[in-house]
Amino acid sequence: MSTLPVYRWRLAPEGLATFRQVRAMGLRPGGQPVAAQLERPRRRRGPLVAYLYRIDRAKPVRPMTAAKRAALDRANAARRICPECRRDVGYRIPLSLGM
Repeated sequence: MSTLPVYRWRLAPEGLATFRQVRAMGLRPGGQPVAAQLERPRRRRGPLVAYLYRIDRAKPVRPMTAAKRAALDRANAARRICPECRRDVGYRIPLSLGM
C-alpha cells in the first residue's frame, strides 16, 4: 500500500488541484486516482483534508444533453413538491425534512 504525499495548506505544487478547482476549470478528474492530500490544521479538531488531482490527467466535462437537462428538471420539480399537502412550494425541500 502506497501512501499519498501530504502538503500543508496553500503549499501544494503547481499541477495539482482539488475537485472543486478542477471543476471550476471546466474539467473532471476522469477516474484518475487521488494524487496527493492537502491538510489544513485546526485548533481543536483534526486537520481538514482535501484530496488533490493532477490537472494534466483531467478530462473535459461532458456536455449537458437535452435528455439530461429534462431529467434534472423533473428531479428538481419532484423535490419541490411538499409530501404532506402535495403543493409546489417554490424551492427544493431539504432531504432532512422528509424527502
